[in-house]
Amino acid sequence: MGGSNPYIEKSATAVAEKTFKVTFITPEAPIEIQVDPTKLPFGDTGLVGSILDIALGNGIDVEHACGGVCACSTCHIIVKEGLETCNEPTDDENDQLDEAPGLSLQSRLACQCVPNGEQDLTIEVPEWNKNLVKESH
Repeated sequence: MGGSNPYIEKSATAVAEKTFKVTFITPEAPIEIQVDPTKLPFGDTGLVGSILDIALGNGIDVEHACGGVCACSTCHIIVKEGLETCNEPTDDENDQLDEAPGLSLQSRLACQCVPNGEQDLTIEVPEWNKNLVKESH
């Protein structure tokens, strides 16, 4: 499961054509990722080139209980810089965001937010949304 949900409207996305930077704000320190669009998708979770795809493909854990198909709000992020270069949210995404605490005008679901690469982005994963549980063997 991942990437698309046949029961929701499809988002119009324009995948980046040039390299750009995404900075993830974390409690420890910011993490900068250079995104090479020729390597997209990194995986099969979230829309191709989505913030979730970029994060997971670069070892940054972002909670995504539904598998990245816009069926929950656990991948809620705040796009601090560069929001205007991302696709518009669909009504389905906005409906899911209504369930997330701590909403702001820059809130998006990481699985649905696809930057076009025209500008670097700064992304904050809300502290309450981070799954910090680690299993040990």
